[in-house]
Amino acid sequence: MKAFIFPGQGSQFSGMGKELYSTPEGKKLFEIANNILGFNITKIMFNGNDEELKQTKVTQPSIFIHSVILAEIIKKNQEFNPNMLAGHSLGEISALTAGEVLSFEDGLKLVKIRSEEMQKACEKQTSTMAAILQMDINTIIEVCDKTKGIVVPANYNCPGQIVISGEQKSVENACEKLKSLGARRAIILPVGGAFHSPLMEPAKKKLREFIEKTKFTNPICPIYQNVNANGVTNPEEIKVNLIEQLVSPVKWEQSIKKMINSGATEFIEVGPGKVLQSLVKKINTETTAYSLSI
Repeated sequence: MKAFIFPGQGSQFSGMGKELYSTPEGKKLFEIANNILGFNITKIMFNGNDEELKQTKVTQPSIFIHSVILAEIIKKNQEFNPNMLAGHSLGEISALTAGEVLSFEDGLKLVKIRSEEMQKACEKQTSTMAAILQMDINTIIEVCDKTKGIVVPANYNCPGQIVISGEQKSVENACEKLKSLGARRAIILPVGGAFHSPLMEPAKKKLREFIEKTKFTNPICPIYQNVNANGVTNPEEIKVNLIEQLVSPVKWEQSIKKMINSGATEFIEVGPGKVLQSLVKKINTETTAYSLSI
Protein backbone atom coordinates (compact mmCIF):
# COMPACT_ATOMS: atom_id res chain seq x y z
CA MET A 1 0.00 0.00 0.00
CA LYS A 2 1.17 3.52 -0.82
CA ALA A 3 1.40 6.46 1.56
CA PHE A 4 2.05 9.92 0.15
CA ILE A 5 3.69 12.33 2.61
CA PHE A 6 4.13 16.11 2.43
CA PRO A 7 6.95 18.18 4.02
CA GLY A 8 6.76 21.22 6.29
CA GLN A 9 9.02 24.17 7.04
CA GLY A 10 12.72 23.61 6.55
CA SER A 11 12.51 21.97 3.13
CA GLN A 12 12.49 25.23 1.16
CA PHE A 13 15.35 26.26 -1.15
CA SER A 14 16.02 29.02 -3.68
CA GLY A 15 14.90 27.97 -7.14
CA MET A 16 12.17 25.67 -5.86
CA GLY A 17 9.37 25.09 -8.34
CA LYS A 18 11.04 26.34 -11.53
CA GLU A 19 10.57 23.00 -13.24
CA LEU A 20 6.90 22.94 -12.17
CA TYR A 21 6.27 26.35 -13.74
CA SER A 22 7.24 24.93 -17.13
CA THR A 23 4.06 22.81 -17.18
CA PRO A 24 0.61 24.21 -18.10
CA GLU A 25 -0.89 23.05 -14.79
CA GLY A 26 1.98 24.54 -12.83
CA LYS A 27 1.94 27.93 -14.51
CA LYS A 28 -1.82 28.27 -13.99
CA LEU A 29 -1.63 27.46 -10.26
CA PHE A 30 1.41 29.69 -9.70
CA GLU A 31 -0.52 32.63 -11.18
CA ILE A 32 -3.54 31.86 -8.98
CA ALA A 33 -1.18 31.78 -5.97
CA ASN A 34 0.31 35.19 -6.78
CA ASN A 35 -3.19 36.69 -6.90
CA ILE A 36 -4.35 35.10 -3.64
CA LEU A 37 -1.22 36.08 -1.71
CA GLY A 38 -1.09 39.61 -3.08
CA PHE A 39 2.61 39.43 -3.90
CA ASN A 40 4.82 37.63 -6.39
CA ILE A 41 5.57 34.41 -4.50
CA THR A 42 6.79 32.88 -7.77
CA LYS A 43 9.63 35.40 -8.02
CA ILE A 44 10.73 34.75 -4.43
CA MET A 45 10.60 30.98 -4.84
CA PHE A 46 12.64 31.07 -8.03
CA ASN A 47 15.14 33.83 -7.16
CA GLY A 48 14.83 34.70 -3.47
CA ASN A 49 17.72 34.31 -1.03
CA ASP A 50 17.68 32.16 2.09
CA GLU A 51 16.67 35.07 4.34
CA GLU A 52 13.62 35.87 2.19
CA LEU A 53 12.57 32.24 2.01
CA LYS A 54 12.99 31.78 5.78
CA GLN A 55 10.20 34.23 6.64
CA THR A 56 7.20 32.23 7.87
CA LYS A 57 4.76 34.16 5.65
CA VAL A 58 6.90 33.18 2.63
CA THR A 59 8.12 29.73 3.66
CA GLN A 60 4.74 28.17 4.32
CA PRO A 61 3.01 29.24 1.07
CA SER A 62 6.13 28.32 -0.93
CA ILE A 63 6.24 24.76 0.35
CA PHE A 64 2.47 24.33 0.03
CA ILE A 65 2.46 25.63 -3.56
CA HIS A 66 5.39 23.42 -4.58
CA SER A 67 3.92 20.31 -2.95
CA VAL A 68 0.38 20.67 -4.25
CA ILE A 69 1.37 21.60 -7.81
CA LEU A 70 3.70 18.59 -7.90
CA ALA A 71 0.84 16.39 -6.66
CA GLU A 72 -1.46 17.77 -9.39
CA ILE A 73 1.12 17.02 -12.08
CA ILE A 74 1.62 13.52 -10.71
CA LYS A 75 -2.15 13.02 -10.87
CA LYS A 76 -2.10 13.82 -14.58
CA ASN A 77 0.38 10.97 -15.02
CA GLN A 78 -1.82 8.71 -12.88
CA GLU A 79 1.01 8.17 -10.39
CA PHE A 80 -0.88 9.77 -7.48
CA ASN A 81 -2.80 6.77 -6.13
CA PRO A 82 -2.51 6.91 -2.33
CA ASN A 83 -4.01 4.50 0.15
CA MET A 84 -3.23 6.99 2.90
CA LEU A 85 -1.87 10.53 3.27
CA ALA A 86 0.00 12.55 5.88
CA GLY A 87 1.90 15.82 6.14
CA HIS A 88 4.41 17.17 8.64
CA SER A 89 3.02 20.31 10.31
CA LEU A 90 2.30 22.70 7.39
CA GLY A 91 2.46 19.64 5.14
CA GLU A 92 -0.82 18.44 6.61
CA ILE A 93 -2.61 21.21 4.69
CA SER A 94 -0.80 20.12 1.51
CA ALA A 95 -1.96 16.54 2.17
CA LEU A 96 -5.55 17.70 2.71
CA THR A 97 -5.48 19.67 -0.54
CA ALA A 98 -3.90 16.87 -2.57
CA GLY A 99 -6.42 14.52 -0.95
CA GLU A 100 -9.29 16.70 -2.23
CA VAL A 101 -10.52 17.80 1.18
CA LEU A 102 -9.73 21.41 0.23
CA SER A 103 -9.54 23.22 -3.10
CA PHE A 104 -6.16 24.69 -4.06
CA GLU A 105 -7.54 28.19 -3.48
CA ASP A 106 -8.96 27.43 -0.03
CA GLY A 107 -5.85 25.48 0.96
CA LEU A 108 -3.60 28.40 0.04
CA LYS A 109 -5.87 30.92 1.80
CA LEU A 110 -5.67 28.75 4.91
CA VAL A 111 -1.86 28.61 4.66
CA LYS A 112 -1.77 32.40 4.19
CA ILE A 113 -3.80 33.02 7.35
CA ARG A 114 -1.88 30.37 9.29
CA SER A 115 1.52 31.80 8.32
CA GLU A 116 0.52 35.42 8.98
CA GLU A 117 -0.98 34.66 12.38
CA MET A 118 1.99 32.49 13.37
CA GLN A 119 4.32 35.32 12.34
CA LYS A 120 2.37 37.73 14.58
CA ALA A 121 2.51 35.28 17.49
CA CYS A 122 6.28 34.93 17.00
CA GLU A 123 6.71 38.71 17.18
CA LYS A 124 4.90 38.96 20.52
CA GLN A 125 7.58 37.08 22.45
CA THR A 126 11.16 35.94 21.93
CA SER A 127 10.91 32.22 21.36
CA THR A 128 12.61 29.38 19.54
CA MET A 129 12.87 25.62 18.98
CA ALA A 130 15.68 23.10 19.52
CA ALA A 131 16.41 19.60 18.26
CA ILE A 132 17.35 17.10 20.96
CA LEU A 133 19.29 14.09 19.70
CA GLN A 134 19.61 10.69 21.33
CA MET A 135 17.72 11.33 24.54
CA ASP A 136 14.91 9.32 26.13
CA ILE A 137 11.54 10.99 25.48
CA ASN A 138 10.41 10.61 29.09
CA THR A 139 13.49 12.50 30.24
CA ILE A 140 12.80 15.26 27.71
CA ILE A 141 9.21 15.58 28.92
CA GLU A 142 10.33 15.65 32.56
CA VAL A 143 12.96 18.33 31.92
CA CYS A 144 10.48 20.47 29.99
CA ASP A 145 7.95 20.17 32.81
CA LYS A 146 10.50 21.20 35.43
CA THR A 147 12.04 24.08 33.47
CA LYS A 148 10.82 27.55 34.43
CA GLY A 149 8.71 29.23 31.73
CA ILE A 150 7.17 27.66 28.63
CA VAL A 151 9.00 24.81 26.90
CA VAL A 152 7.33 21.67 25.52
CA PRO A 153 8.03 18.76 23.14
CA ALA A 154 6.88 19.97 19.69
CA ASN A 155 7.94 17.38 17.10
CA TYR A 156 8.28 13.62 17.62
CA ASN A 157 10.24 13.21 14.39
CA CYS A 158 11.90 9.80 14.69
CA PRO A 159 13.72 7.68 17.26
CA GLY A 160 16.44 9.84 18.80
CA GLN A 161 15.16 13.13 17.36
CA ILE A 162 12.71 15.23 19.35
CA VAL A 163 12.20 18.98 18.87
CA ILE A 164 11.28 21.17 21.83
CA SER A 165 9.65 24.59 21.57
CA GLY A 166 8.99 27.59 23.81
CA GLU A 167 10.34 30.79 25.29
CA GLN A 168 13.95 31.47 24.26
CA LYS A 169 15.47 31.32 27.74
CA SER A 170 13.41 28.30 28.75
CA VAL A 171 14.47 26.36 25.64
CA GLU A 172 18.13 27.29 26.25
CA ASN A 173 17.91 26.17 29.90
CA ALA A 174 16.23 22.89 28.93
CA CYS A 175 18.96 22.26 26.34
CA GLU A 176 21.71 22.73 28.92
CA LYS A 177 19.98 20.38 31.35
CA LEU A 178 19.41 17.72 28.69
CA LYS A 179 23.05 17.87 27.59
CA SER A 180 24.12 17.41 31.20
CA LEU A 181 21.87 14.35 31.38
CA GLY A 182 23.49 12.76 28.31
CA ALA A 183 21.76 14.11 25.20
CA ARG A 184 24.19 13.71 22.31
CA ARG A 185 23.30 17.16 20.99
CA ALA A 186 20.83 19.95 21.73
CA ILE A 187 20.72 22.31 18.75
CA ILE A 188 18.89 25.63 18.69
CA LEU A 189 17.11 25.77 15.32
CA PRO A 190 17.07 28.78 12.95
CA VAL A 191 13.29 29.28 13.10
CA GLY A 192 11.12 32.32 13.64
CA GLY A 193 9.45 31.20 16.85
CA ALA A 194 7.96 28.50 19.06
CA PHE A 195 5.78 26.52 16.67
CA HIS A 196 3.51 23.78 18.09
CA SER A 197 3.62 25.26 21.58
CA PRO A 198 1.19 27.24 23.77
CA LEU A 199 2.85 30.42 22.43
CA MET A 200 0.92 29.84 19.19
CA GLU A 201 -2.40 30.14 21.04
CA PRO A 202 -3.04 33.73 19.76
CA ALA A 203 -2.92 32.42 16.18
CA LYS A 204 -5.68 29.87 16.78
CA LYS A 205 -8.60 32.30 16.76
CA LYS A 206 -8.23 33.52 13.17
CA LEU A 207 -7.35 30.02 12.02
CA ARG A 208 -10.47 28.59 13.66
CA GLU A 209 -12.66 31.30 12.12
CA PHE A 210 -11.44 30.49 8.61
CA ILE A 211 -11.55 26.72 9.03
CA GLU A 212 -15.08 26.75 10.45
CA LYS A 213 -16.46 28.68 7.45
CA THR A 214 -14.48 26.75 4.81
CA LYS A 215 -15.85 23.73 2.98
CA PHE A 216 -14.03 20.52 3.86
CA THR A 217 -15.08 17.45 1.85
CA ASN A 218 -14.43 13.73 2.33
CA PRO A 219 -10.81 12.79 1.51
CA ILE A 220 -9.93 10.28 -1.18
CA CYS A 221 -8.29 8.15 1.54
CA PRO A 222 -7.53 8.42 5.29
CA ILE A 223 -5.44 11.41 6.38
CA TYR A 224 -3.12 10.57 9.28
CA GLN A 225 -3.18 13.78 11.32
CA ASN A 226 -0.38 15.21 13.45
CA VAL A 227 -2.42 15.73 16.62
CA ASN A 228 -3.36 12.10 17.28
CA ALA A 229 -1.57 10.10 14.54
CA ASN A 230 -4.90 8.56 13.53
CA GLY A 231 -6.23 8.05 10.01
CA VAL A 232 -9.22 10.37 9.70
CA THR A 233 -11.89 10.64 7.00
CA ASN A 234 -14.60 12.71 8.72
CA PRO A 235 -14.33 16.36 7.55
CA GLU A 236 -15.54 17.78 10.87
CA GLU A 237 -12.98 15.75 12.80
CA ILE A 238 -10.29 16.86 10.35
CA LYS A 239 -11.19 20.50 11.06
CA VAL A 240 -10.91 20.10 14.85
CA ASN A 241 -7.56 18.33 14.58
CA LEU A 242 -6.18 20.94 12.18
CA ILE A 243 -7.03 23.78 14.59
CA GLU A 244 -5.44 21.99 17.54
CA GLN A 245 -2.34 21.12 15.51
CA LEU A 246 -1.12 24.71 15.84
CA VAL A 247 -0.50 24.37 19.60
CA SER A 248 0.06 20.60 19.82
CA PRO A 249 3.09 18.40 19.10
CA VAL A 250 3.56 16.84 15.68
CA LYS A 251 3.33 13.09 16.26
CA TRP A 252 5.23 12.12 13.14
CA GLU A 253 6.94 8.96 14.37
CA GLN A 254 3.63 7.73 15.78
CA SER A 255 1.84 8.52 12.49
CA ILE A 256 4.36 6.61 10.38
CA LYS A 257 4.18 3.59 12.68
CA LYS A 258 0.38 3.57 12.52
CA MET A 259 0.47 3.85 8.73
CA ILE A 260 2.84 0.89 8.57
CA ASN A 261 0.57 -1.07 10.91
CA SER A 262 -2.33 -0.19 8.58
CA GLY A 263 -0.47 -1.73 5.64
CA ALA A 264 1.75 1.02 4.20
CA THR A 265 4.81 -0.48 2.54
CA GLU A 266 5.82 2.45 0.31
CA PHE A 267 6.21 6.10 1.38
CA ILE A 268 6.41 8.72 -1.38
CA GLU A 269 7.49 12.24 -0.43
CA VAL A 270 5.76 14.96 -2.47
CA GLY A 271 7.34 18.41 -2.24
CA PRO A 272 10.71 20.12 -1.95
CA GLY A 273 13.57 18.34 -0.21
CA LYS A 274 14.02 14.82 1.13
CA VAL A 275 13.59 15.34 4.87
CA LEU A 276 10.59 13.08 5.41
CA GLN A 277 11.86 10.04 3.54
CA SER A 278 14.96 10.18 5.73
CA LEU A 279 12.79 10.25 8.88
CA VAL A 280 10.70 7.33 7.62
CA LYS A 281 13.82 5.21 7.10
CA LYS A 282 14.97 6.02 10.64
CA ILE A 283 11.55 5.02 12.01
CA ASN A 284 11.52 1.73 10.09
CA THR A 285 14.65 0.64 8.25
CA GLU A 286 12.78 -1.98 6.21
CA THR A 287 10.29 0.46 4.70
CA THR A 288 10.67 1.83 1.16
CA ALA A 289 10.72 5.66 1.03
CA TYR A 290 11.52 7.95 -1.89
CA SER A 291 10.45 11.19 -3.56
CA LEU A 292 8.77 11.90 -6.89
CA SER A 293 9.60 14.65 -9.35
CA ILE A 294 8.44 15.56 -12.86
